[in-house]
Amino acid sequence: MSDFTTIETNLINEINAAADEPALEAVRVAALGKKGSISELLKTLGKMTPGERKEKGPQINGLRDRVTAAVAARRDVLEQAALATRLAAETVDVSLPVQEAPENRGRIHPISQVIDEISTVFGDMGFHIAEGPDIETDFYNFTALNFAVGHPAREMHDTFFMHPDANGERKLLRTHTSPVQIRTMLAQKPPIRIVVPGRTYRHDSDQTHTPMFHQVEGLVVDRTSHLGHMKWILEEFCKSFFEIDQIKMRFRPSFFPFTEPSAEVDIQCSRKGGEIRFGEGEDWLEILGCGMVHPNVLRNCGLDPDEFQGFAWGMGIDRIAMLKYGMSDLRPFFEADTRWLDHYGFRPLDLPTLIGGLSLT
Repeated sequence: MSDFTTIETNLINEINAAADEPALEAVRVAALGKKGSISELLKTLGKMTPGERKEKGPQINGLRDRVTAAVAARRDVLEQAALATRLAAETVDVSLPVQEAPENRGRIHPISQVIDEISTVFGDMGFHIAEGPDIETDFYNFTALNFAVGHPAREMHDTFFMHPDANGERKLLRTHTSPVQIRTMLAQKPPIRIVVPGRTYRHDSDQTHTPMFHQVEGLVVDRTSHLGHMKWILEEFCKSFFEIDQIKMRFRPSFFPFTEPSAEVDIQCSRKGGEIRFGEGEDWLEILGCGMVHPNVLRNCGLDPDEFQGFAWGMGIDRIAMLKYGMSDLRPFFEADTRWLDHYGFRPLDLPTLIGGLSLT
């Protein structure tokens, strides 16, 4: 057996023994690379006599061609084997249900949805969204809102107070979003038209109360604003939010330190079959509190009550969400149960609009 035959036999055995493409590439480089065994044989042709070149040239070139063909054939075999392995690993059971895309599986929390709905309705009326800090001072949360120091009205709220600071002042978790009204009136001159959605905190917990909950308040301050304007705004909001054509509301005298006169608002409803329906029936359901901004509050914000007057209202976002979407217990809102969210949540891309409908699901 010639040396060329031995070299070819050894190379073919190595090629056939290559278990994967990296191993095959190593054999190819060792034989056909720049410094490979066959490449070194080809370099010797230049030093041979014409007679030797005529004899050895076809043998060396034939060896190169056969090894190249063997490498290509083995590469095809390995590629087919790798493809078969991949296909076996990626087998799909077409009888299984199709998985929803991430944008369809995700859900918007009902509170976030209702805040968007509220913002949409009031934004269409020309209101701006205002925000403020959750941690407040006694001045913004009580004093500026006409809660005198030591006044029993402060006991209306079960407040979370913090430890006194170096000056002896105790900050607190805001008990309502009304401090944002104060901050706005101190920073902005009338006319003012804002709605203030946000988190609030009180020491209370049961089926309809949680220590952290959500409120939305509205404020209008101008030279000519009056109760008639407020009544129209609240009626239009309730019709748009609850998506009904007609609604009856009644205003009952009440007391809030920061408004005078003050009222609580009921809306007509039906409770037949354990289901609450608005715009029909003989029952009434309290939904919000409102009133004309107290002159003392205006003075505390540097506004002359003889020149400016305003009105304000507030309602629980969690409460109106429960009423609109038929939820009987407030606590699951904050339990992070994905099954509850899958049932009551909203698709991310179904944004509320007055034209297309607030509560597309």
